[in-house]
Amino acid sequence: MTLLSVRHDTVYRYARAVQFGDHRMLVRPRDSAEQRLDDFRLTIFPEPAAIRWILDVFGNGIAIASFDEPAEELRISAQMVLDHVHDRTPRFEIENRARTYPFDYGQVDAIDLAPNMQRQFPEEHEVDAWARQFVTQGGATETSHLLMTMTAGIKEGFTYLRRPDPGTQRPSLTLASRQGTCRDFALLMIEAVRALGFAARFVTGYLYSPARDGDHRGGGATHAWCQVYLPGAGWVEFDPTNGIIGTRDLIRVGVAREPRQAIPISGTFVGKKDDYLGMDVEVEVRRVTSPQDGMG
Repeated sequence: MTLLSVRHDTVYRYARAVQFGDHRMLVRPRDSAEQRLDDFRLTIFPEPAAIRWILDVFGNGIAIASFDEPAEELRISAQMVLDHVHDRTPRFEIENRARTYPFDYGQVDAIDLAPNMQRQFPEEHEVDAWARQFVTQGGATETSHLLMTMTAGIKEGFTYLRRPDPGTQRPSLTLASRQGTCRDFALLMIEAVRALGFAARFVTGYLYSPARDGDHRGGGATHAWCQVYLPGAGWVEFDPTNGIIGTRDLIRVGVAREPRQAIPISGTFVGKKDDYLGMDVEVEVRRVTSPQDGMG
């Protein structure tokens, strides 16, 4: 296991003091066999009148803050330390029936997986055509090879760029421009594997990059990738931005059917549109030797 410290700071700035509505925060990592949360602290200024925690429909931990005090700035800081498996070789066992594509999820699992198999942009047939190039024509296609080559194909064939604006572009635009953010690449792969009959979902979290962007693309900010459900292996991580398969260097915070359901922080304010001056987000992920070192 590797101890990783994460600091996620968000600052909203306004031209005058405004009243804040409820703010919804998806910043607490999900505990699992690959990552265990040792410490977590959420600091907000101005201090909220109340904070409550809920589990959403996907089992994500959501903090909802309500406010009484108006202010010209809203600062939200999440700090955490995790024990994280730093395994460079993913080990997952796919059931024999699913080792070759296509396969059937089975009557029971298909009911629960159905929402994650439904396309968000079914009219974009260029995505279907692009996905089919990873299927062996006239022969058997190994499931793991299909997904690995698609992941590598996005990493090698598309240009990564940072886009501070919220939202995710349509997969057809990502295909046409051959560029996008981690969110765009994750959505493209989700739509492509769904076009082939796989169940897939969107993942938001953080990326450990020892050399920042020299090692991985997307360090210094929140990160996004996808999961594909494989019988026998369960939900398996695929990061097309960096070509990562498995949980190496990926800190999972939230999962969702669509990207818009996994926004890290969202909320409202009462005021004029021009009152909003912008936001700054900074994420730092580093390796530490003890939980105390990561919470200073």
